Amino acid sequence: MPKGQIRKALSGFYYVYSEGETYQTRGRGNFRVRDITPLVGDIVEFESGSLTDGMLHSIYPRKNELVRPPIANIDIGVIVMSAIEPDFSTYLLDRFLVYLEGQEIEAIIYITKTDLLDESQKLEVENYKKAYQELGYTVIMSDFPSEESLTRLLTVVKDKIVVFMGQSGVGKSTLLNQILPELKIKTGEISTALGRGRHTTRHVELIPVAGALIADTPGFSNVELVEIEEQNLPDLFREFLANRDECRFSGCLHLNEPGCRIKELVAEGEIMSYRYEHYLQFLNEIQTRKPMYNKNKK
Repeated sequence: MPKGQIRKALSGFYYVYSEGETYQTRGRGNFRVRDITPLVGDIVEFESGSLTDGMLHSIYPRKNELVRPPIANIDIGVIVMSAIEPDFSTYLLDRFLVYLEGQEIEAIIYITKTDLLDESQKLEVENYKKAYQELGYTVIMSDFPSEESLTRLLTVVKDKIVVFMGQSGVGKSTLLNQILPELKIKTGEISTALGRGRHTTRHVELIPVAGALIADTPGFSNVELVEIEEQNLPDLFREFLANRDECRFSGCLHLNEPGCRIKELVAEGEIMSYRYEHYLQFLNEIQTRKPMYNKNKK
């Protein structure tokens, strides 16, 4: 039975790419009974008598999946952050980074609107760039338009499945329109009152660009940490993970435990204090969230 990848889902049809051809397929009837929803990015087995009449039979295990946009097996998440208008936010950046670390998705930080900064603002953003690069993240700074930064981004994401995310108004749609000019994703001006922009999203599709497969949607502007448990959160901060074995107690949450190496490194300036503050905020959010119950459980 042939094997392929779902690259588009639209109106109950799944478009599977296999050996240079794209097949229009439907899911088996028992998918619904078994509460299985095929996703763009899924690796599947299917059968087809023609390019327009196929049937999905099985879905290979996923390494990850997102709800918005609904895509599976993502390799890279490009976090689009504006240097200004809206101002650069380490809190939002760390929130996206923790989310991607939890999903085992590589993060690339793409900072837009650097041409609007004055010298002091540019120095501040450069310092943030250096700090996150020292953690091992790829950081690309861009004015608009910038062929050089766009070329570097496409080089880094080659051969990967890529999604974009970031606060509204930072330029996700503009960036995607640069990469995929045929999309013409609609963008709206930022609402000062609401603090968010507007965009129009259609179906989700993975489009081949420079060797990568790029999701044709601006994705989402915020993330919930509902799938992260408190004992796992410390390991989603790279500098905490690298030094966790130096804490006196295994399973240290880096709060008030004696002999906590992480708190020592924060005090010594070796770990960014704002990263630790964000960690405490995320930990409190996780510890105080309401439990989620399975409505189908009797």
